[in-house]
Amino acid sequence: MKTTSVSGKVFNVFNALFLILLAFLCLFPLVNVLAVSLSSSTAASSGEVSLWPVDFTWQSYHFVLQKPEFVKALGVSVERVLLGTALNMLLTITLAYPLSKESFAFRGRLFYVWFFVLTMLVGGGIVPWYLVIQKLHLLGTMGALILPGAVNVFNAVLLLNFYRGLPKELEEAAFVDGAGHWKILWKVYVPLSMPAIATLILFSMVGHWNSWFDGLILMNSPDKYPLQSYLQTVVINRDLSLVSMADAEALADISDRTLKGAQIFLAALPIICVYPFLQRFFIKGVIVGSVKE
Repeated sequence: MKTTSVSGKVFNVFNALFLILLAFLCLFPLVNVLAVSLSSSTAASSGEVSLWPVDFTWQSYHFVLQKPEFVKALGVSVERVLLGTALNMLLTITLAYPLSKESFAFRGRLFYVWFFVLTMLVGGGIVPWYLVIQKLHLLGTMGALILPGAVNVFNAVLLLNFYRGLPKELEEAAFVDGAGHWKILWKVYVPLSMPAIATLILFSMVGHWNSWFDGLILMNSPDKYPLQSYLQTVVINRDLSLVSMADAEALADISDRTLKGAQIFLAALPIICVYPFLQRFFIKGVIVGSVKE
């Protein structure tokens, strides 16, 4: 049995301490936001809160969850994530399959590969992007949020490399049994690629959930904003036009810091809840999909 040297043991200890410190630095802001959101307005305003709530109260959460604007923005974000992720994965899966073939099996492969790769390197800019969406009459609709980014070329590259790592004998056996490309894709490739697909689902969900700029530009009314765009106007830019008189009176008894903390934590909570279920696929999916032997 191979024994670990003294230098190896010292490295393992320092490595563990470094990772613990790194984890603490990553978790501290989120824990602090949660503690502030659960503290009284006096404690939050005076800077007494660090990692534990002071004068525990649910007042900020009660105020936020009663706001119809926040609830509606949350609903828009949930709709966007569900529709956008489903469309992303459908197009990514069907795009990666033909591009994973050899050139002799798909003669137009090289042209399409360069066509899609160029979209990663060259962009038209914000003005042409906006004008195209406007001419398609998508402004103010859910399509404006999900259709422009429906094809994620980076995700397709990861998935096609995963496909190319699968045994070719499985596809050949399916052809012998009379299966076509469509059936092979959904009955053979997709079930075997679930680690990579689960990873890409996580990427897509986080991307849609955290996106805020397109909501501000493409939604022609604040009541159509997704959650992150709504938070940008209320928490960061402090757009008082979105605050009613009743809310203004209630805000007199609630600290601005606790209110911001409650909204930020509620916005991050769905992804925090989803991530542990997909995390076990994450490492395998990224490594196998990004490296081709």
